[in-house]
Amino acid sequence: MIEFNSCEAAIKSALENQYFSIAHLYKEEKSMAMHIHDSYEIYYSITGGKQILIGNKFYDIKPGDLFVINQFESHYISKLDKIVHERIVLSIEPDFLISSSTSKTDLNYCFSSRNKNFSHRISLNKEQQGRFNYFINKILASEGFGNDIIEYATFLELMTFINKIYISNEKPLSEEYSYKYNQQVDEIIEYINANITEPITIEHLASNFYLSTSYICRIFKSATGTTINKYISGRRISIAKSMLANGENVNDVCEKCGFNDYSNFLKTFKKAVGFSPKKYSTFSTS
Repeated sequence: MIEFNSCEAAIKSALENQYFSIAHLYKEEKSMAMHIHDSYEIYYSITGGKQILIGNKFYDIKPGDLFVINQFESHYISKLDKIVHERIVLSIEPDFLISSSTSKTDLNYCFSSRNKNFSHRISLNKEQQGRFNYFINKILASEGFGNDIIEYATFLELMTFINKIYISNEKPLSEEYSYKYNQQVDEIIEYINANITEPITIEHLASNFYLSTSYICRIFKSATGTTINKYISGRRISIAKSMLANGENVNDVCEKCGFNDYSNFLKTFKKAVGFSPKKYSTFSTS
């Protein structure tokens, strides 16, 4: 398998080939705002030292941390320092993974199980890190006769391995403190998500939390690495994608996601996803 050095190229390959791809990254790519894409993502950090905001959950990234992100979850990596951040990113076409599952083994589970107590993060111990790297290296090194079978079989082993750990790590919310950061910002994010379908402005938030507009913008950006407006937009697009994938009418989705008019919805959706809501709806439900 080709090892990509760009997430964008890896995502494109996975979606076009309805398969999976691997990117091994050392240098920072062009900084992206809160974003979503149509592939599943497994983000494995080798060096740590960053922070990641996924949906409404915020995590410090430590060496050996692995994050499972589905195609509806907006996410953002914040730049806290200038150190090299080495990571391995797997992009997986969702239907390919679903079709690879069986009636007894749901390889899609780590991407679809999203109750209020879940965590995107799987912190691998040294032994588990070794196994993860073994699977990745075996996939990338496969060549010659039967390489496609070895590549696919190893991928299935890898996804079984990840899902087993994900399931064993499921625990009550009270035990998961990693994304409990600045209390004010945590409350702001909870409020935004509870009212995401309603008109939300910075002035409204500032008034609701008895803060100045400049202060609320500053603490939110400092804690999350993104702006309030970009966070709100990312969450709304994430919800819109989920609704469209379930076959809901485009105009209804626009209204339910809190966009003030269709033209704004169309422009924002196309910029984030790459094509119009109507075209996305046709692809995802076909």
